Amino acid sequence: MSNLNLFAALRAAFPQDLDRVAIETDDGLNYSWRDLDRASAMVANLLDSLALPPESRVAVQVEKSVEALVLYLATLRAGHVFLPLNTAYQSAEIEYFIGNAEPAVVVCSPGQFGWVSKIAFTAGTRHVFTLGDDRTGSLLERASHMSDRHTPAVRRDEDLAAILYTSGTTGRSKGAMLTHGNLRSNAEVLKTYWGWRPDDVLIHALPIFHVHGLFVAMHGALINGSKMFWMSKFDPKLAINKFSEATVFMGVPTLYTRMLAEPTLSKQQASHMRLFISGSAPLLIETFNEWKDRTGHTILERYGMSETAMLTSNPCSADARYGGATERRGGTVGFPLPGVELRVMGDDGQAAQPGEIGGIQVRGPNIFKGYWRMPEKTAEEFTADGFFKTGDVGRIDERGYVNIVGRSKDLIISGGYNVYPAEIEGYINEMPGVAESAVIGVPHPDFGEVGVALLIAKPGAQVDSAQVLASLKSRLANFKIPKRCFVVGELPRNTMGKVQKNLLRDQHKGLFA
Repeated sequence: MSNLNLFAALRAAFPQDLDRVAIETDDGLNYSWRDLDRASAMVANLLDSLALPPESRVAVQVEKSVEALVLYLATLRAGHVFLPLNTAYQSAEIEYFIGNAEPAVVVCSPGQFGWVSKIAFTAGTRHVFTLGDDRTGSLLERASHMSDRHTPAVRRDEDLAAILYTSGTTGRSKGAMLTHGNLRSNAEVLKTYWGWRPDDVLIHALPIFHVHGLFVAMHGALINGSKMFWMSKFDPKLAINKFSEATVFMGVPTLYTRMLAEPTLSKQQASHMRLFISGSAPLLIETFNEWKDRTGHTILERYGMSETAMLTSNPCSADARYGGATERRGGTVGFPLPGVELRVMGDDGQAAQPGEIGGIQVRGPNIFKGYWRMPEKTAEEFTADGFFKTGDVGRIDERGYVNIVGRSKDLIISGGYNVYPAEIEGYINEMPGVAESAVIGVPHPDFGEVGVALLIAKPGAQVDSAQVLASLKSRLANFKIPKRCFVVGELPRNTMGKVQKNLLRDQHKGLFA
């Protein structure tokens, strides 16, 4: 049988001349395609030498580096399951992920080895390696003794390639299981739909622990054999400076607002670029319009999720399915991608008419296999005819463009990261003197949205709001920490006693205006 390992598809797209530059870093290093091939073979051989069970999880919490990309490729190559973890996660979060996923291998930054290894070994993980963003660490030391030739493990479409932890509104994180087939089909569709060209060069400015940076940007360049400019941390001046040598840029809305603040951004500076893509959070129409005025380019917005990779996109060129439509419409996420079925369902269980709002459901080869070790939750999230209920609310206009109008429940998207209020409320409610809390999202000029916490103190108790935030900072990733905290006398409720977060959002929406 043919090998459907995602790595094999990416490797097949490498250019014939393996000595060409594949990645140029922001500190002046060049990696060739041969370097990527050899290095991923050596790390894959290291994983093979550990005699791991098939489809073992490899949990990775490291800073962005080309070597971290190599580790991802090696994990696929060896036939194991990649489990990326946000570098901002703290001990309580890591303890949960490692306990839930039971990884055979954990790789962390050298400076975190002490506490991460303790959690991992306690949970039964046998192998803990370190990997620094400066090409140091025990992973590379061990791999340096391995052969630079490796035959990729044979995998089928339905075999697991990655688990991405995403949280529900209950606050308990769920591991979305993505297969080799899910990820390869999505990469191939986007290569065609976004018109990737042989001479395209990508500015890679995103983190590589979630869908956008890891699967959309990285797969996009690799499956096209395209060079990447690799930014370890986003620098708006440097990104703009690189426009003259690149053709494709992908970012979250925050990156676009930061570049718009730079005087060097101009039509002339962006004239070599072909495509600007935005996702992970809603793009304000003001940003969309200002970018067009300043650069002459219309940003392409798209929509995806951890469970599905990309689902929809504004057209890159004429889309024959929609009357040859070419317009990238601000405030929309475009059309369902080829092969993706998308429908909007009303509360009555019937398909919504054009313009009517309802729950977005999707079906296609990119839709995940289910939630890790949560069969009941998986069954709940799929309809009888196999559509995944995204939890997003939207509408389809008369021309077929999809508009996301909100999120069912109260998810906050801050700087492109998902923040789940219930998780934060759980920590606040455990604090001494706190009776109840509510965390809401409010508009923010830089991050799109940020959290605001409101809490009620127990009778007779004194609660210091600054202390609440300080306590959260030792428990949770920084992007989850509310920007403000207020102690209030009561929270607005409906007749069923449920807190009315919509009223709280209205009350506080001007906080950062």
